[in-house]
Amino acid sequence: MKQTAFKTLLLTALLGSLIVVGSGCSKKSVVPPGSTSADGGMNTGTDITYPQAEYSEGSIEGTLDDTTNSFQDVNNMVVDENTDAKTREYLTQHGRSSDKLLPVYFDFDQITIRGDMSDKLVTNAAYIQQTGVRVLIAGNCDERGTNEYNLALGEKRAQAVKQYLIDLGISSSQLRTVSYGEERPLFLGQDEFSLSQNRRADFIIE
Repeated sequence: MKQTAFKTLLLTALLGSLIVVGSGCSKKSVVPPGSTSADGGMNTGTDITYPQAEYSEGSIEGTLDDTTNSFQDVNNMVVDENTDAKTREYLTQHGRSSDKLLPVYFDFDQITIRGDMSDKLVTNAAYIQQTGVRVLIAGNCDERGTNEYNLALGEKRAQAVKQYLIDLGISSSQLRTVSYGEERPLFLGQDEFSLSQNRRADFIIE
């Protein structure tokens, strides 16, 4: 008898809790912005007007795949049998130096500034002094010798050029050096002229 009353009481309690949970989980209607809501929620919205784009696809200059030769950025240029005469002439005169600055060339396995390079350094010094720019001096070598040896040789060349500019009155704070050794040849040929073009210090405005 007590057992039956207990089962009835337990069943009644379970049914009651199910009714409460069921009523609390009933779906509520979704009211989109701009419509009226009975519960005083967000019932109005303002349309956003986006400005018209001021460019078109055709007006954007350059693409990620742009391979057009530009003498403003010669960092990745090389001279091989397919290079046109105009580009070859420009890179022979300017190396990978920034506009208004001239490269300096070295004899094989040498770090001494050649006599015929002094005028170029005087020209570079005058420009650096007038403009106050900061310049990266990049030392380069031809491919003869080991990678390690040429990295050291390229650094000595860059340091020699830096010291020459300091002696001409340029502040050391405007000059920084780096060596690329033989890693970034400008001329890909194996002839003596191509090799001589790779024994070079470039001047890059930072």
